[in-house]
Amino acid sequence: QVQLVESGGGLVQAGGSLRLSCAASGRTFSRYSWAWLRQAPGKERAFVAAITWTGGTTNYADSVKGRFTISRDNAKNTVYLQMNSLKPEDTAVYYCAAKSYDSAYSSSWDYWGQGAQVTVSD
Repeated sequence: QVQLVESGGGLVQAGGSLRLSCAASGRTFSRYSWAWLRQAPGKERAFVAAITWTGGTTNYADSVKGRFTISRDNAKNTVYLQMNSLKPEDTAVYYCAAKSYDSAYSSSWDYWGQGAQVTVSD
């Protein structure tokens, strides 16, 4: 059974940084692409960033370009989201997701984590 477990969320002041981690277990994730999505209160879940199996291709939402960086460590089955220059509008529950298709531009995902709360105060 596939499990994705996020960690690293928390409360931070505007302008600060956080790094989210997502550890995967339950199978071999060869050729899987990974993503982070987020859901703010009262809003639909939205795409944040994605990365291919090799890490050679990344894709970001316009709202986080230049501030967030997605990366992965295939040996550890772990994907990261480094978030810098955080803004109050980044407050959301952040979910990691995986797909058995090697693309950073997928519109749907096969596996999901339980979510990690990120709160950015003024």
